[in-house]
Amino acid sequence: MSRQLVACMLNVSEARRKDVVEKIAKEALAAVNPPRAKPVSPDWALNATALNIFRDVDYNRSVITLVSSEDCIGPCVEAACAKAYELIDLSHHEGVHPRLGAVDLVPLHPISEGVSLPKLGQVARGVAERLASTVPGTSFFLFGAGDPAGRGLVARRKEVGWFRRPVTYHALVHDVGGTPAERYGLTGVGAIPFMLNVNVTLDSADVALGRRVASALRATSPGGLPGVQSMAFPHEGRVEVACNVDLLPASEAPANHSMKPSLGGQFFYTPPEQIEARVLEEAGGVGVVGTALVGFSPEEARGLALHALARAHDEAWRDVGWSRKM
Repeated sequence: MSRQLVACMLNVSEARRKDVVEKIAKEALAAVNPPRAKPVSPDWALNATALNIFRDVDYNRSVITLVSSEDCIGPCVEAACAKAYELIDLSHHEGVHPRLGAVDLVPLHPISEGVSLPKLGQVARGVAERLASTVPGTSFFLFGAGDPAGRGLVARRKEVGWFRRPVTYHALVHDVGGTPAERYGLTGVGAIPFMLNVNVTLDSADVALGRRVASALRATSPGGLPGVQSMAFPHEGRVEVACNVDLLPASEAPANHSMKPSLGGQFFYTPPEQIEARVLEEAGGVGVVGTALVGFSPEEARGLALHALARAHDEAWRDVGWSRKM
């Protein structure tokens, strides 16, 4: 197997039924891995591993991190999506996190330096087109290198109405597939540089405060943090400032920020410690209960995936800790 690896942080609108989420992960693996030997032999070669599963019951949303080669990531992700569409009926979904699809987001990320983002964009478009033809009623919008116009995820979410409530599904803007239906909703598929997820929990239930803090953090706000996209939600009795942290190409990284290099210096990102410090500054004396890096840096993801693949460990999520307190 090529060691040019790709990660997909598959976002599905289900977390309260653990068995359903694990079935989706297992379906992805079964699509590209050879049948499991009993017992597993040392020469059982893997094409993919499910590096981790994060379930947030309050949000009713899970993130399944699949890692495979450029050649296998497409079939792997398609199988996961098809199973999710079979098992999740969005019309019955309840949760505080915004969403538009039973499978809400399918982002493909290079985690090896030799992976071409434009080529990965072609893979993403292929995933959307094949799912639209094999699962009638599904509908997709494209982003990043998967979008012919190269529009980013934030811009595309605004355009399709991801943040608006209530949702009128048949009126949603879409690029691939039929008119969005309430059962499946609208799925975003694309290819972008790796994204970190950093969640900061305020010692407060004041959602308005959380939204002010989130607004100040955003890269698009005056004085915002580079590459940071943030939202605030009520979460387990408090307010969580949830941040997506984009890797920025070296040419776009501001020189006056303490950013961390990634993938051989090709990219830079704002570190979690800097995000937490800024939250405390903007919160006006309200403390932080905890800050969690949900997932991994791209280097961690690649290293853990290589370890799992070399040891024929397809269900790596059973051993790898996902959310770490900073």
